[in-house]
Amino acid sequence: MGILQEFKAFAMRGNVIDLAVGVVIGGAFGKIVSSLVNDLIMPPLNLLTVKSGMNFNSLSLKYSQIFGSKVDLPKMDGGKPVMDAAGVAVIEATDPDILKYGPFLQATLDFVIVAIAIFMMIRLINSLQKKKEEAPAAPTPTPEDVMLLREIRDSLSKSAPRRAD
Repeated sequence: MGILQEFKAFAMRGNVIDLAVGVVIGGAFGKIVSSLVNDLIMPPLNLLTVKSGMNFNSLSLKYSQIFGSKVDLPKMDGGKPVMDAAGVAVIEATDPDILKYGPFLQATLDFVIVAIAIFMMIRLINSLQKKKEEAPAAPTPTPEDVMLLREIRDSLSKSAPRRAD
């Protein structure tokens, strides 16, 4: 029973609950940013890149670009080599990708777009918060000790004998 009570005390601490709330809100915010990028920002960019003939995902360095020829590899079908009637693997000349840098470029571009979108959203939120803070605050009431000192001063000035000049 002691372990359950200790776990309950741990789980109900404020920082654990704050962390859980932060994770949930962060996940929801991530969905908003993903939707912003995928549904609003990327379609116009995709139209621009398609018209110019750019497609980052298909960019790669091929075997033939390095060694000048294709390589003989077994023909594959669903991850298994294709066999001929004699049970020998069918060999074909292929040009495999050695280095796929296109998906990396696309992921980097997506990251930059997401970072810019988050920066713009945080900038907008900060500007809205500044406007709320700039509203003039109500004047603070005079502290009670200052009021008492003023009453004492006024009382002394009334009771003090007046000097004849």
